[in-house]
Amino acid sequence: MKIPLYQIDAFTGRLFGGNPAAVCPLEDWLDDATMQAIARENNLSETAFFIDRGDYHDLRWFTPASEVDLCGHATLATAFLLLDELGVGGDAVHFETRSGRLTVRRDGDRLAMDFPAAPPEPCAEPDGLAAGLGRAPDAVLAAAQYLAVFSTEAEVRAIEPDFARLAGLDRRAVIVTAPGEEADFVSRFFAPKIGIPEDPVTGSAHCVLAPYWAKRLGKPRLTAHQVSARGGELWCEDRGERVVIAGHAVKYLEGIIEI
Repeated sequence: MKIPLYQIDAFTGRLFGGNPAAVCPLEDWLDDATMQAIARENNLSETAFFIDRGDYHDLRWFTPASEVDLCGHATLATAFLLLDELGVGGDAVHFETRSGRLTVRRDGDRLAMDFPAAPPEPCAEPDGLAAGLGRAPDAVLAAAQYLAVFSTEAEVRAIEPDFARLAGLDRRAVIVTAPGEEADFVSRFFAPKIGIPEDPVTGSAHCVLAPYWAKRLGKPRLTAHQVSARGGELWCEDRGERVVIAGHAVKYLEGIIEI
């Protein structure tokens, strides 16, 4: 069996930046074990699989360790592939996913994703968080992930995480964030529990970050930098129950998987 494989750098306008995602078009679903094995072999933070259903596409995402309910950069990568590389007509694509219907539209030279908002709530700092980050945050909130808030971008950039400690926390990941020097806010994302020590750029984390910073800064439209080693740029808008997350993408690789 031959399966097309594309690798797209998402949330960046340049090669070797942003977050690389593998995208595999399918005619029918493979069994879960095979899709998980492909994701493990690709060894990227996410591999997306999609099936064309006519008016929409079914879409699933796998880390090297497990299937996940929501992934931003691999959704952006899949939409870029469909709209810019495979010639799908129109200015929008619709996906049916574990998180419901997601729509990605052209927004000038960017692609804008309509995602569910996940506003975080204040919580007690869990045991092991400060040790795992190497420093104590100013505040801790929680959604599906912990959100650790710091005072400066320099603090976020300087974090050297203890991934074993972070993997032992009771939530799937830790987002760290602070006001930005050139953007409204910066962040990093650590998810060793699901096989991603540090994700280069994490679209789904901005479902949490955008509502938090929109409320704190008093404005719905925000610019964001994820300050990992590869780095990435995002444009966000808080719309209450939904969040718009926009960015660029570029194609790095096209090939064939043989199984």
